[in-house]
Amino acid sequence: METLDITYVDVGENYLVARMPVTAKVHQPDGVLHGGASVALAESVGSAASYVFLDGQEFFVRGIEISANHVKSIREGFVFAKASIIHKGRTTQLWEIKITNEEGDLISNCKLTTIALPRK
Repeated sequence: METLDITYVDVGENYLVARMPVTAKVHQPDGVLHGGASVALAESVGSAASYVFLDGQEFFVRGIEISANHVKSIREGFVFAKASIIHKGRTTQLWEIKITNEEGDLISNCKLTTIALPRK
C-alpha cells in the first residue's frame, strides 16, 4: 500500500473504495498510468474488501484470478477503485473493480476472484 500510496476512502454495505495518486511513480515510459499499477490497485482493494466482508479472523483471503480492460489513459491526478461484490460464496468471491478518474470517467474495469482459506 505504501509503495503505490493507496489509501482507503469509503466503505459501504457491499463495496470498498481506494484512491491512488497518478504520478511518475506509476507511469509507463510515455507518462501515462501503467496498467500494472491499475491492476495492483484493483487487487489491493478487492482483496481488502474480501477481508472486510468475510471474517478475517477465521480466513486468509487470496486473489486467484484477475483480469483488466484499460479503456482510458490518465497522466496526473487521482484514480479511484471501487470494489463491488458480484458473488459472495463461502469459498470463492467475485468482485468487479471499476477504476475511475476524479471526474468519474472509467479508466479500467477489472474482475477479481478471491478465495477464503480457513486459518488453522
